[in-house]
This record gives sequence, C-alpha cells and structure tokens, in this order.
Amino acid sequence: MTAIGMFPFGQPVLSLRQADRSPKELFILGVYASAVHARWVGPDGAELAKALAVASEPHIFWRGEGPEAIIDQIRLPEGAGELVPAARMFNGPSGVALDDRVLAPLHRTRQQAWLADLVPHSCVNAQQQAALDRCYLPRLNEWGLPVPSVPAVPSALAGPARQDEIAEELLQSRARILVLLGDEPIRWFSAWWYPRGRRLADFGTSADSYGRLTEASVAGHPVALLPLAHPRQIAKLGRSSARWYDLHKHWMDRVAPTLLSSAGPHATAAATPAAVARGT
Repeated sequence: MTAIGMFPFGQPVLSLRQADRSPKELFILGVYASAVHARWVGPDGAELAKALAVASEPHIFWRGEGPEAIIDQIRLPEGAGELVPAARMFNGPSGVALDDRVLAPLHRTRQQAWLADLVPHSCVNAQQQAALDRCYLPRLNEWGLPVPSVPAVPSALAGPARQDEIAEELLQSRARILVLLGDEPIRWFSAWWYPRGRRLADFGTSADSYGRLTEASVAGHPVALLPLAHPRQIAKLGRSSARWYDLHKHWMDRVAPTLLSSAGPHATAAATPAAVARGT
C-alpha cells in the first residue's frame, strides 16, 4: 500500500478502501478518512497534546476499537515522552454514528453496506495543524522527531478522476441506494449526475422531506439517493446544528424503520465499470 504522507511520529498516511467487495444493498459516501488519535505525554509527565492524529484508521469508518495496539507500534525517540490513546470521543465517533444513527434505524448492518469517502485518506484540518504548530513542530530538532506530511484538506474534495473512481466502486457494489453523508458528498459527487440537488438542503429541510429517497442515475446505474446529515451533525460531534440533529432524530424514530421496505426495486447489475460516463 503506497504511503501518501507521514503522520507525526512517523506512521504512513494510507489510502483506505472497502475490503469486502461483494455486492451490497447500500453504498455510503462520506467526506474523508479519519485517523487514530493519541494523547502525548512529555518526559516530565505533563500533557503536550490531548489528541494528535498519529496513524491511519485500520478500516473505513472505524469505530475506535483497539487503539492501544495501534499506538503501541509507534516508537518515539528517546526522551520524547510517550503516547497513550486519546479520550474515547476522539477515536471512531463517526463510525459509531454511522452504525447507531444511520444503519441501525434502517435495520441494516455494515455487511449490507459498501463504504467510501470522497478523499480516501486522512487529512490535516485547521485544528490539527494548530496542534502541530503549537506542540510538535517546535520540538522537531530537540527530540529528533520526523517531519509530518499529512495532506491538507483539499479545496476540491473530488475532481473528475476521483468521481469516476467512486462511480466505478458504486457500479461494482451493485447497490440500489446511495447514502450521502452531508453537503460535501452531494456537492462533489452526486450533483454531477443529479444537478437538481447540490447540497443537503435541496432535498428537504422539514420532517416531511428530510431523509427521503430520490430516484436518480449515476453513470448509467439506477440508484435511489438518500441524503442525510453528516455524522458530526447527527451525533453532535463538536460544532453542530441543532436543526439537523432534530430532523435526523425524527427520521430515525419515524421514517427510517420502514423507509427501505417501501423502496421500489432498482436495477443492480445492468452497468459495469466500463460504462462509466459523466452526466451533463
């Protein structure tokens, strides 16, 4: 697996792909992969960082299981202190939200879903970069730390080549329902084939319209779009909107349990990867 960059303390940034390539009912598209987060404790026992991204997730939408084993593999230079798992809320919250607040209400499991992200690897956001600038980069020379090179969050989350890659995965999955987690998967993927929906709000902002199925076609493959709010919103992970949280809670309780049982049939095998063609 080719490294895309390097995390603080030297672990490679890896591209994550769906491991189980068998046909699925759902294709779930997120934004970008998260990471394993560690708390950095200095040689004097003082906390240097509450949560630094130090390794790629072991799989897409990781639930935070077993961070100790991953972090124990990271060797710090002599005198640089130690790494321990960050607080539970920093490892795997999006994966837990996906399982508990998307799949479970639909009465589906991960075995019935193909998972993907617009950007299939971890990125350094502004908050993580600020932590590196504050506590890691000033100690590079003193403690012989490796220079991190985690890619920044790109301004364009998916160009034509990546959109075609995702479309090929969708066709391979044979999924009849494309679940879009928030504005970005809509803007950077589904809007190329369904231009009437360019953000989540275009699909509905009321209890009577949020989280409904919309018939569409992606690369010649009939699918039903299921636009939902991002895991950050539906699980109140950090800064979030009470409006989207409340809409999603209503959807979980009143809409999701019967949504897929009422969905009409969709073709699942007519298209092949060779048939990918961008819409206009």
